[in-house]
Amino acid sequence: MGDPQRLAEACAAAMWETDHASAGLGMRILAIAPGEARLEMIVRPEMANGHGMCHGGFVFTLADSAFAFACNSRNQRMVASQGAITFIAPAHVGDTLTAEAREVHLRGRGGIYDVSVSNQAGERIAEFRGHSRAIPGSALAPT
Repeated sequence: MGDPQRLAEACAAAMWETDHASAGLGMRILAIAPGEARLEMIVRPEMANGHGMCHGGFVFTLADSAFAFACNSRNQRMVASQGAITFIAPAHVGDTLTAEAREVHLRGRGGIYDVSVSNQAGERIAEFRGHSRAIPGSALAPT
């Protein structure tokens, strides 16, 4: 597949078929491009912690999923080797969170990706940085 955008979209579609974690949390893919992804998730009542805010693990999972779709957009299987998040503001039940991932660096078998998570008002909720590592295989069957 010679068109990088079409390749990124095909890789995302193939990954989405078996990504039961992201789908089960109600995530939706809004946009995919080479090295980029934008996902959305509505904070449900069962995602609230003891303070009535969205549990940070769900914010991390949204960011991690956006990271995964961004780093797997070139048909080389990539996994996370490291991920870190900084929480900036709370998210609440009913909020629509959007995670925007972008590639910062890709060389050889490793990549670095930054993900910003915002709410429906455009307020920044968290910043995530993920490091990827290539593993054998591809998302798409050889043609």
